[in-house]
Amino acid sequence: MFLKLLLIFACIFAQIGSNSDREEHLSNIRQLTFGGENAEAYFSEDGTELIFQSTRDGYPCDQIFRMNSDGSDVRKITNGKGRTTCAYFYPDKKRILYSSTHQESPSCPAAPDRSRGYVWGLYPYDIYTADRDGTNVQVLSASPGYDAEATISPDGKQIVFTSDRDGDLELYAMDSNGKNVRRLTHSPGYDGGAFFSADSKKIVWRARHLSDQQEQKDYKDLL
Repeated sequence: MFLKLLLIFACIFAQIGSNSDREEHLSNIRQLTFGGENAEAYFSEDGTELIFQSTRDGYPCDQIFRMNSDGSDVRKITNGKGRTTCAYFYPDKKRILYSSTHQESPSCPAAPDRSRGYVWGLYPYDIYTADRDGTNVQVLSASPGYDAEATISPDGKQIVFTSDRDGDLELYAMDSNGKNVRRLTHSPGYDGGAFFSADSKKIVWRARHLSDQQEQKDYKDLL
């Protein structure tokens, strides 16, 4: 699972190794996208396709695209409304998972205030599933605020995601049909970016748990 998973900034694909005077840790680097803003790319289970978000082709904010793993046959698979993020293939590749704000508004949500530095916009995302061509869209998780960063277990039975539905950015899990939602983390601070282990029994995620009162205040003010 993890060897087949690739999170790409600007969609750069590489193999581990070294054969470059400028790059000590990567070799066989190939650029897959040219133009636009491209990110959050993930392989299908069989490694033949990538799904990613991109701002391109006149769309004012991110939409979800699929392409072959060599960068060919790029096609948009979301409806062009709202902002989308965090797309993922189901293990059988028959359906996809992603988050979108289109239920809130067909327009792009306003960009966050970055006067205090870089911040990640907690847009009013809900989590959706659709057929691999983007049709037959169904909502899986809808709540006021942010529901995103969703991934699927290798056995296809569980989804883990990040939400601020209880006032903090915490991890939640649900069945693959959107039922049986339960909260997994309870510490003040960010919990997100979770992935399942290959046997679907464990998760790994990133977190910034805050114990200092001033840090907690700054964090809550940003939320």
